[in-house]
Amino acid sequence: MIIIMAGGKSSRMGKEKPVLKLMGKELIMWVYEKAKKVDETYVAISKNTEKTFEFCRKNKIPFIKTSGNGYVSDVIYILREYGPFISIASDIPFVKSEDIISIMNYFKLKKVSITGLVPSHIVPLEFRRNEGYIVVGLNSVTESGEDIFVFDNPYLGVNINTPTDLKNAEKIARKLNI
Repeated sequence: MIIIMAGGKSSRMGKEKPVLKLMGKELIMWVYEKAKKVDETYVAISKNTEKTFEFCRKNKIPFIKTSGNGYVSDVIYILREYGPFISIASDIPFVKSEDIISIMNYFKLKKVSITGLVPSHIVPLEFRRNEGYIVVGLNSVTESGEDIFVFDNPYLGVNINTPTDLKNAEKIARKLNI
């Protein structure tokens, strides 16, 4: 099962991120369209994401409701109610179905929580936050064990948190012609 995490407060953006548009398409759709090709997919919404709830309802996108009291409490709730899952942030528009398949296959092999990483030096300059590796919003969640998975998709490091990030992602999307 894949859960797209879309219940946060979007405090750095100042607006509800999942329904913001990138190249004319809502961020949530960039992720959902890739995920639903791979496995059963739900969007995790909360009291913080009323517009996302309406968008999902209108577009017949399956969703689950969480408390919205924080990422960790929402993840714990989902894990207890639904069991292990693949977690994808709603604000990483350049995730590929192949990325999701890669972490799912690794998860099936290891059966532990997996943190997705991408080498910082391959991420577009505007999105490099540090040296070494960048944690990406594509992970597996279980109740036991931990591991890491290093992706080779540099655009997984494109995480939209601010209006500037959205503008920079638009430039990347135009450059990639998508």
